[in-house]
Amino acid sequence: MNFQERLRLLRKERKETQVQTASAIGLADRHYQRFEAGANLPSFQNLVNLAEHFQVNLDYLVGRTDVREMLPPPEES
Repeated sequence: MNFQERLRLLRKERKETQVQTASAIGLADRHYQRFEAGANLPSFQNLVNLAEHFQVNLDYLVGRTDVREMLPPPEES
């Protein structure tokens, strides 16, 4: 599964519109729509924001793995 397909799947799982997802991560809706269309690729910061919004790890978001769990935050010493 490629990035745009994964992004659309995650958005639909949350029952969000493209406008709602774009707003949640601080983007203009047209900018986000280009991600799903495959016309643009997100910046690193937008990838991180998308992964946090959908609560998945980056490798899952970009289609490198089918394991979607996020790693727990590192323990402070």
